[in-house]
Amino acid sequence: MASDTHYRIFGVELSPYSVKVRSYFRYKQIPHEWVVRDQSTMGEYQQHAKLPIIPLVVGSDGSVQQDSTPILETFEAAHPEPSIHPDDSIAAFVSALLEEFGDEWGNKWMFHYRWAREADQVSASERLVASMMPGVEGAPFADAAAGLRERMLGRVWFVGSSPQTGPQIEESFQEGVRLLDAHLADRPYLFGGRPAFGDFGLWGQVYNAFTDPTAGAFLREHTPRLLPWIERMLEPKDEGAFEGWASLAPTLTPFLRSQVGTLFLPWSVANAAALADGAEEFSVELAGRTWTQKPQKYHAKSLVALRAKYAAARNPGLDALLDETGCREAIAAG
Repeated sequence: MASDTHYRIFGVELSPYSVKVRSYFRYKQIPHEWVVRDQSTMGEYQQHAKLPIIPLVVGSDGSVQQDSTPILETFEAAHPEPSIHPDDSIAAFVSALLEEFGDEWGNKWMFHYRWAREADQVSASERLVASMMPGVEGAPFADAAAGLRERMLGRVWFVGSSPQTGPQIEESFQEGVRLLDAHLADRPYLFGGRPAFGDFGLWGQVYNAFTDPTAGAFLREHTPRLLPWIERMLEPKDEGAFEGWASLAPTLTPFLRSQVGTLFLPWSVANAAALADGAEEFSVELAGRTWTQKPQKYHAKSLVALRAKYAAARNPGLDALLDETGCREAIAAG
């Protein structure tokens, strides 16, 4: 990718993966244009998109990329400075682990809250229609919002949201953001004075949850130190250096233990096993409660990628941390 190449990022504000990529481009100061995928830009989007997903990044050099994590990894290789990977090897792997957590479990937080209650359903459907169909008003707007709402309610199963799992998702969100709030008490970003890979993955989901009525109200009431991070990541800038794992561990280890080792990774392993078995549905015990859902195909691929990163980074200190937090068995398998 030539340094003088400009990029068009097709996305929408209510897409956590779209704003994740936009935040990264802003931080790296990579020349780009934010293009809302709406009726006026859909034709151009469809010319380039290989899959019906956003974000889509189209370069003036003819390059086309989709899927937020590979996008960040590809551009990081081409634009290595300032790096989003901490020098400390343990912190660097934890950052990659949190990026994966954000994409796959943080999305359960956001998507569940967005579509579980009427107030959030109405808010999200109306904002999405306003974004995708600018200028549409009156009965056509109301009909489009109602249709979108109905379609999305039929898709909540995709992230595992159901009457059975909903309470556990909400408890995970509430505990998780409180732990992040404590961790951010003395630092601007998750890994110190600069945004890391993990910041971008988690932030896209938390920022979108913040824009919804129910989750946003919880964040405003209970996580005052998280709110500046949400705002800061819209236009992230260096404010210092990355910290070593020793200084991060006291407040980030509890998050790894309660959210990643206890919930996310056991779910990840069960999901991958269900796909390998060709199962239409799977159940797994998470923190003593039964979680049931249809398997998610993409996540099995990202789990393989995470395990490869672990194999490359493996060292005694990292293994000790992963053992302590209940993460190692799931990551080392396969």
